[in-house]
Amino acid sequence: MAFFPAYTDDEIIEFLKIHAPHATVITTAAELAPHQAGKYGMGAGSGQLLAYIEVADTADIQGVLQTARKFHLPVIPQATATSTVSGSDGEDHALLLSTRRMNKIIEVNRADQVAVVQPGVINQDLDNAAREVGMFYAPDPGSKPISAVGGNTATNAGGMSTVKYGATRDNVLGLKVILADGRELSLGHRTLKQAFGYNLTQLFVGSEGTLGVITEVTVKLMPIPLGQPITGMAFFSDMKTLAAAVTEIRASGVYPAMLEALDGPTVAALDRYEGTHYAQGNGALLILRLDNGGAEALQRVQGILADFDAQHISVTSDPEEQAAILKLRQDMLPAVFANGSHVMEDMAVPLSQLANMMDYIAKIAKELDVEIYTAGHAGDGNVHPTLIWPKEQTEVPAKVTKALQLMFREALRLGGTISGEHAVGLLKNQWNNEELGENVDQLQHQIKALLDPMNLLNPGRKID
Repeated sequence: MAFFPAYTDDEIIEFLKIHAPHATVITTAAELAPHQAGKYGMGAGSGQLLAYIEVADTADIQGVLQTARKFHLPVIPQATATSTVSGSDGEDHALLLSTRRMNKIIEVNRADQVAVVQPGVINQDLDNAAREVGMFYAPDPGSKPISAVGGNTATNAGGMSTVKYGATRDNVLGLKVILADGRELSLGHRTLKQAFGYNLTQLFVGSEGTLGVITEVTVKLMPIPLGQPITGMAFFSDMKTLAAAVTEIRASGVYPAMLEALDGPTVAALDRYEGTHYAQGNGALLILRLDNGGAEALQRVQGILADFDAQHISVTSDPEEQAAILKLRQDMLPAVFANGSHVMEDMAVPLSQLANMMDYIAKIAKELDVEIYTAGHAGDGNVHPTLIWPKEQTEVPAKVTKALQLMFREALRLGGTISGEHAVGLLKNQWNNEELGENVDQLQHQIKALLDPMNLLNPGRKID
């Protein structure tokens, strides 16, 4: 088919560099290749990027968006490229806009209990800075040491502490965002209460870069709890029993900071990975953490564990022993991923349905003969089944796809969601109608069209 371009790529890049003068612009194929797809996703992007751009300030972002509007180019916002759903993978002839250089902690304010950061600030670095003044930043996704606050905000990332402190959206007070047309919006406040106007702040949290580019985030900080935290572990006959015990702990008046579940195959994978022997004769592992509440809270939890016939219960306040227990959860992913090609999924169900969801996943694994390792944030109903197949199989096996479809539909049937904390990206956007319904699906597209009428920002992500 004949194609008569109005501008050459060189002319586009020249315009881009003029209007984003402080940005680093990469255009050669060899240098673009590492940025084409994040290493944690499925590589669902396609084609060849036109440019990878590390912006230095808001003016650069506005220059990138001006270029996109003039030449009708897609723009893919990205922070540290840790998406598991190909949320920032490259697309053909697109501009990949990276905010990793915008990594300044602007303010940590102990009196107001807030921090203000640029989008490229690493989650762990923000937490460390807060702890220097006796505070902490609660959201703790598994990617905490490597993911950025901007990306966490764009995806509404969760984590192990969500059970007590909420996901990212529960900790964001305000944003600065640049729209596709170049306008910069200042949304929200640094106050803990705010009721004026529509809540546009939360519209952009979790929007996955489809409505605007985040340039600044104001977040809540929490005081470090008094007392000595306690970390423990207990084994159950199976994940269904573990889930039932977790539901009871959640309703007990104890407010644990962590309730993490690992099924038998996952514990066995950890044994292989670390040379330990936790899996012998045990079906599922619960890792729990109390950051306050003292002896009374611990006694209540221990009583519930005993009611559900938990075995090998151990708790400790020793920092080194706690770190060793927490390392089991942190090493879970590399231990599981070492078993073959994989896809890690992310469903959440109401707490009352967690046991049923765990039971269903085990049933599907057996019926379809699929290798599944299930772990997750049991305290908030978020489960992460990881499906494994031989590395030599380059395509995802049909039975793995079937298992995913069945698990997704079961999660929805139980009143849950097929994306608890990993976002939608390119991998799940075809499920919008099924999860949200036709009316909400249409409304999402109308909001997108209002804020980004040329469909420049992260096209194909979040909504199909």
